[in-house]
Amino acid sequence: MNQIPESKSQAIASSQRILQALKQARSKVEALEQQKTEPIAIIGMGCRFPGGVNNPESYWKLLKEGKDVITEIPPDRWDVEHYYDRDPDVPGKMYSRYGGFLDEVDNFDPQFFGISPREAISMDPQQRLLLEVSWEALENTGLATEELQGTQTTVFVGIGSDDYSQWSVNSGDVNAIDTYSGLGNARSIAAGRLAYFLGLQAMAMQLDTSCSSSLLAVHLACQSLRSGDCNLALAGGVNLMLSPIPTIVFCKLKALALDGRCKTFDAAANGYTRGEGCGIVVLKRISDAIADGDNVLAVIRGSAANHDGKSNGLTAPNGSAQEALLKQALIKARVKPNQIQYVEAHGTGTSLGDPIEVLALGKVLGRDRSSDELLHIGSVKTNFGHLEAAAGVASLIKVVLALQHQQIPPSLHFENPNPYIPWDKLPVKIPTELTPWDTTSERFAGVSSFGMSGTNVHVIISDQLSALKDTASHIISHQLTAKSQERSRHILSLSAKTETALQDLVRRYQDYLTTHPELNIADICFTANTGRSHFEHRLAVVTESSEELQQKLETFE
Repeated sequence: MNQIPESKSQAIASSQRILQALKQARSKVEALEQQKTEPIAIIGMGCRFPGGVNNPESYWKLLKEGKDVITEIPPDRWDVEHYYDRDPDVPGKMYSRYGGFLDEVDNFDPQFFGISPREAISMDPQQRLLLEVSWEALENTGLATEELQGTQTTVFVGIGSDDYSQWSVNSGDVNAIDTYSGLGNARSIAAGRLAYFLGLQAMAMQLDTSCSSSLLAVHLACQSLRSGDCNLALAGGVNLMLSPIPTIVFCKLKALALDGRCKTFDAAANGYTRGEGCGIVVLKRISDAIADGDNVLAVIRGSAANHDGKSNGLTAPNGSAQEALLKQALIKARVKPNQIQYVEAHGTGTSLGDPIEVLALGKVLGRDRSSDELLHIGSVKTNFGHLEAAAGVASLIKVVLALQHQQIPPSLHFENPNPYIPWDKLPVKIPTELTPWDTTSERFAGVSSFGMSGTNVHVIISDQLSALKDTASHIISHQLTAKSQERSRHILSLSAKTETALQDLVRRYQDYLTTHPELNIADICFTANTGRSHFEHRLAVVTESSEELQQKLETFE
């Protein structure tokens, strides 16, 4: 019997080891590449926007009804008559009387967040609003906040203004400065205070790239999740108008519309209107979200950020940079241009910016489109103005809601198309009424946010179906087979830190049950019982159905 020489046998064994090592190395490289492009799940949202919007549901109502909620500047902000002059060149005056404003920004429950009333007075209301909306966003996920203590959760927050400091640390009266003034008005502390309150131990960062700040926060949060620096992320932004000075500045730049309306893509576009608000999204890697049984609202497939570089002016948009941004986002999302069906544009309603943005969208996303595959473009700024540092996250939440409801909200004030946009050469359409989002494939959308600083961001998101199937179908299968048997009776437990807060919570649940009769009562009770923090004032209700639960909640006083 012939035998392989020992030297040859050793060579074969060595080759096999090398081959095995190469296979392992290839698997590791593939895993790293997959990690770099893993979709990011949006599992919770919270928001406060003009028009009485205090949650995603009321936001969708405003959007689908196409409401314009711009108002005159409220007297509790500043005396409009004192600062107003129609002539933009009059020193110290503003020619705009309008904006999109929140109600009762002075209201705050400091003790709920472990803050003394004295400290709360010195806190910028933007910090207070961030605490409230972030808490609401986490409750929207079904995560009890005490479970986050000590976790690798990041905070990325866009903040661009510090109006409140003009009444304290920057007032010129040094006697007005107290122990809490500095921390209460420092932008970096806004993100740090949120992480401190929740006990989060990953990075907390405040960002300011002007108008693109909050969408940049989302972009960086996605990168942080993919790199493994965190396992959960809170991202968004906030903007309040508490001083007349920034509005005077923008009037001197002649950036604001005289009539107080963002007439995006219209021939009458002559500037934007300032708005305020706060939006927070809760993000997690899609594989973790599925494994943890989270409710995936939508999926971020990819995002990109760049800068205008040398353009026609410091604040002027750059069409070439916008095209490059869109191409980069498509590559990262692994999506073809003609798959994008809707874009929530930056769309401020300026005669210079609108044509540049639409042309860039047409050049990049208009490729390989048939006549019946028009790209829809809209802007929420037509509803309540430009939220500046919070504008991007307002746009993102709008698109998530549109994906969920499979409808595209109307873009307002579009009557006569801007003549500087070659509409007949571009496969784009501006929806002016609530439009069904019909498609035989997955829904894809883009969100753009361009900063006056020159920093641009684009995010591509989709409904969750294909991402769930592609990423962890085995996890879904396991969860389906492990589903527990349906119970005939359920317990809804609610709690709050005060009796009044508990009554408010009960009323919110009544409204929720009324507007969502289709939801499973077992799911509602399970989420309330396990996904909310438990406080001193409590209520427990045993029920068999949504109808019975509503009746019992109505009797609570």
